[in-house]
Amino acid sequence: MVLGLLRHAVVTVSEIGKMVRRAGNKDIAYRQILLATVKWLFPVGQVRRRFFFSFTTLTFHVAVIVVPIFLAGHIALWKSGIGLSWPAISNGLADVLTITAVATAALLVVQRATARDSRALSRFSDYVLPVVIAVPFVSGFLVMHPVWNPFSYDATLFVHVMSGNVLLVLIPMTKLSHMALLPTTQLVSELAWHFPPDAGSKVGVDLGKEGQPI
Repeated sequence: MVLGLLRHAVVTVSEIGKMVRRAGNKDIAYRQILLATVKWLFPVGQVRRRFFFSFTTLTFHVAVIVVPIFLAGHIALWKSGIGLSWPAISNGLADVLTITAVATAALLVVQRATARDSRALSRFSDYVLPVVIAVPFVSGFLVMHPVWNPFSYDATLFVHVMSGNVLLVLIPMTKLSHMALLPTTQLVSELAWHFPPDAGSKVGVDLGKEGQPI
């Protein structure tokens, strides 16, 4: 996961550098781009416009990030492995966020399937990924609460660990890689408007549509 995300970051930064060098208009509003990026990372305005969907998405992201990083049991594994540790959230808060992650994952699938505009743009992976993300949360919750677990502890722990491993592998290979690429989205979009004046005709030639409206 780390190497895959690092590759994404290096390739993206390299391509952004090429775009800046080739830009026909070098007057790039970096300050406005930075502000737009911050708004995308903390989408309060989006929540106001499409409250239910945006709130579900935002809550889902918070839950799936906070629990794996700040769960006391996970931090204990880091400390025993490489000696690093940091403050943990309480188990009660972890339970609430875990349930939130599972519930919002299900809601995202339902919302994507029922909203016409989202359904038209969705692929099979868009429905599968929230389910894949939910599996380590469900299994982790059952591991933490063996009284409520209808399965054997060892089997549940195995599912938890292996589903987590699968998720780590999928992160750099799927749309989940946006965790590393999202901060560059606004910059890339802005640079697209700074192509050289003859870029459109060159695109037409490459597409075999020279002289035709694109």
